[in-house]
Amino acid sequence: MRRRLAALIAATAVVAALAVLLGYGIRTGQPDAARAAGPVTELRSAPAPPLTGTTLDGRSFDLTRLRGQVVLVNVWASWCDPCRQELPALAAAQRRWSGRGFAVVALGVRDTTESARRLLTDLGVTGLTTVTDPHGTTAVAWGTRGVPETFLVDRQGVVRVWARGAVDTAWLQRRVTPLLAS
Repeated sequence: MRRRLAALIAATAVVAALAVLLGYGIRTGQPDAARAAGPVTELRSAPAPPLTGTTLDGRSFDLTRLRGQVVLVNVWASWCDPCRQELPALAAAQRRWSGRGFAVVALGVRDTTESARRLLTDLGVTGLTTVTDPHGTTAVAWGTRGVPETFLVDRQGVVRVWARGAVDTAWLQRRVTPLLAS
C-alpha cells in the first residue's frame, strides 16, 4: 500500500511539473532568449501562394503584378501589439529600398477596415499597400500561424524567408539586402 501511495505521489508531482512547464511555454510563446534574438526565421524555396484582394483604399490587388521586385508580405492586425511596433520599420524599409525594386504588402488579417486605417494613421505609416483579409483565408493559404509573420518573396516570385514574430530594422537589413543584390 505504501509503495502504491509513493508511486501515486511521484506521478502526481511529475504531471504537476509538466503542467507548469507547459503553461509557462504557452504563456510566453518562446523562451526569453529566443524573443530577444528576434523572430523565428526559416529559409524557404517555394512559389509564393496567390495573394489577391482589395486594398484599404478600395483598389484590387494581385501579387503577380509585382513580379520582378523583391516583395515583403507582412501579416498583421491592428489588435496585435508587436505588429504596431514593426509597422514603422516596414514603412521605412519601403521608402529606403523602393528605388531598388522593393515593395511591402501588408496583409491585414481578421480586422476591420476602420481599425486598420486608424492604426496606420495613428502610427503615421503611409504608402504601404494593405490588402484586407477579414476572414484570414489568405493568411492561412500562406501558412501563417499567427501575427505578425513576414515573408520575403524574390524577384521570380519564390518565397525565400519566413519569419514568425516582429521584425526590426536590423532583421530587414540582414534579410532584404541580399535579395535586392540578386
